[in-house]
Amino acid sequence: MKVNGVPVAGRTNWAGNYAYVASAIHEPESMDELQAFVRATPSLRVLGTRHSFNDIADTTGDLLSMRRMPRVFELDRGAGTVTIDGGVRYGELCGQLDAAGFALHNLASLPHISVAGACATATHGSGDRNGNLATAVTALEVVTADGERKVFARDHDPDAFNGAVVSLGGLGVVTSLTLELQPTYRMRQDVYEDLPLARVVDEFDEVTASADSVSLFTEWREPMFAQVWLKSRVADRDGYELRPGPFGASPATVQRHPIRRMSADACTEQLGVAGPWHERLPHFRLEHTPSSGAELQTEYLVPRDHAADALLAISGIRDQIAPLLQASEVRTIAADDLWMSTAFGRASVGIHFTWEPGWDAVRRVLPAIEEALAPFAPRPHWGKLFTMSPEAVRSSYEKLPQFVALLERYDPAGKFRNAFMDRSIFGDD
Repeated sequence: MKVNGVPVAGRTNWAGNYAYVASAIHEPESMDELQAFVRATPSLRVLGTRHSFNDIADTTGDLLSMRRMPRVFELDRGAGTVTIDGGVRYGELCGQLDAAGFALHNLASLPHISVAGACATATHGSGDRNGNLATAVTALEVVTADGERKVFARDHDPDAFNGAVVSLGGLGVVTSLTLELQPTYRMRQDVYEDLPLARVVDEFDEVTASADSVSLFTEWREPMFAQVWLKSRVADRDGYELRPGPFGASPATVQRHPIRRMSADACTEQLGVAGPWHERLPHFRLEHTPSSGAELQTEYLVPRDHAADALLAISGIRDQIAPLLQASEVRTIAADDLWMSTAFGRASVGIHFTWEPGWDAVRRVLPAIEEALAPFAPRPHWGKLFTMSPEAVRSSYEKLPQFVALLERYDPAGKFRNAFMDRSIFGDD
């Protein structure tokens, strides 16, 4: 471990839109080093794979990276769980699980993100019956502000556990997670084109139930979803079988990228070819740059009951949205019990926007989107860009007081607080 850390100057997040202000990044190589650093450091945040688009992972103090910590992969076949370290990425984990005969229930659109970071921000994947990625967690170990190791477990003090899993980085350093597994499975991915918005609005439940994971893509230039991605579990091990398009959509006969100008080389296999779960659930391949790379991202989650009205509200302002947009994605997420999850207590629909780079222009259109969605109680994705008032964000989480109390119990001096937490959680505007 470098005593003074690596200078942060010039370092940005993955998309290049956010430059970190922290003084240094420290990279411990053992648990003893990590604990000593936490004890000695007055202001600290953990930096994962830098896929957040806002300042949630930054601090005016020091950053800690888990990149050099020992990898952990402890499979408990009898319990159907795996315990992993706090720095591993999904793309590094999933192949090992599959080779051992196991799988996760859900994955995000890109495998490049760390498991700990994704769970801490309620990153979600898709599927009517699929909870977000954090719902696979059965236990996690955290090095808290005093440098001690604390385990939160689902079957021991479930109330504190439900507060700790989606911690937004405010509880401490997540050093390990135990994840619930399923037997491995295979999937096929089929892409369809030109599904009218009216069909989605009228038959939303039928559309999203047509596969295990469904993603609807549009550019909001017309009332039409340009692409529908269906990811379905299959028993067969063989190849391509063209299926009729659902709800009047036409099957794509070549690979597609969600951003139509982009090459599909970065995307996971489509055209109905069966393959391992972890090579179909994400949209993008680990070895390629996901999405377009040069972009901004925003997402709002609304209760599923309001899906049709929310989509119509966004369509009503599409002339403001379309000129700045690369692609917009609509997905469903099952309800969960995790206090700060964007799907806490309600089955949800995520309305995601991948923007052209240019924060000034995007910042001007976000209030119009947030106003259109305001009647439907939107919750912004914690790691993406939004302009909703901190009061509006906080008011949508009924367990916020309990979450604040949990953070203050384990971090009374605010070692893991930062500007984002002050605004969005503690209300120090």
